[in-house]
Amino acid sequence: MANIAEMVKELQQQRDRLDQAIGALAPLAGVSRTSSVRGGAGGPRRTLSAAARRKVSLAQKARWARLRAENSAKGQPSTVNPGKRTMSAAARRKIAATQRARWAKLKAQQKKAA
Repeated sequence: MANIAEMVKELQQQRDRLDQAIGALAPLAGVSRTSSVRGGAGGPRRTLSAAARRKVSLAQKARWARLRAENSAKGQPSTVNPGKRTMSAAARRKIAATQRARWAKLKAQQKKAA
């Protein structure tokens, strides 16, 4: 471990020497050091005026509204869904009565067994 610590210390010293050399040579070459530190980002950031931001915002809102309109039009069926069946009230009453009879029969069997 001591060997690795020495290597790290030596590399840091080399880095410091290189930084000093770059600092001395960069002005002679007409290069600013900040551009290399920031990863080559050239120039200041662009800023938009309030009017430009508003224009961009309205354009994006219009895009989203158009997309939502297209998606809702796709999702709405043009006719009533033929695959869905509805049950009449009489049919529901008949099924409910049959189910009550099944439960009554089951409870009677359980009562007889106990």
